[in-house]
Amino acid sequence: MTALPTLAPPLSRLAGLLPKPPASVALTLLARRIAARHPEIVSRLGYHAGATFALDPTDLPVVMVLTLPGGVPRIRLQKDDAGTDCRISGKLSALFALVHGAVDGDALFFSRDLVIAGDTAAALALRNAIDNAELDIMEELQHLAPPLARALRPVVALLERQTGVALHRASGVN
Repeated sequence: MTALPTLAPPLSRLAGLLPKPPASVALTLLARRIAARHPEIVSRLGYHAGATFALDPTDLPVVMVLTLPGGVPRIRLQKDDAGTDCRISGKLSALFALVHGAVDGDALFFSRDLVIAGDTAAALALRNAIDNAELDIMEELQHLAPPLARALRPVVALLERQTGVALHRASGVN
């Protein structure tokens, strides 16, 4: 497998300057939109939907903490994975590759590009639910805020070329 890119330190520092509460609200809105369009994600989690998940992009200075109270997603940005049941960590590019099917999920874990800690069963349930949903974050943004998505399309294309990070679903990869 080709080495996945690390987010450039200036971009990482810039992301660290974003105020956590508004970014958390924006991520929560996106997660709720995804859950509404793909309810099978929450249903596939079964009893693991009660877990608290840490999604830790190791090249960013924040951890995304996902909870699903009553099956409704909530994402909170925090500095570490305190108070979580499990953690999936790896470069941001690896996390996006998993979501978008750009790289086989099993290959990401076996190569240690993504690492699971804590409640492994819950982390694998989340990984399988996301993989099965065949998500495309740009498509989800399009449905959440069409004008914003249209404006971001050229920026996303530039970011993909400059960083090597898949920001939309790869075709023909599962």
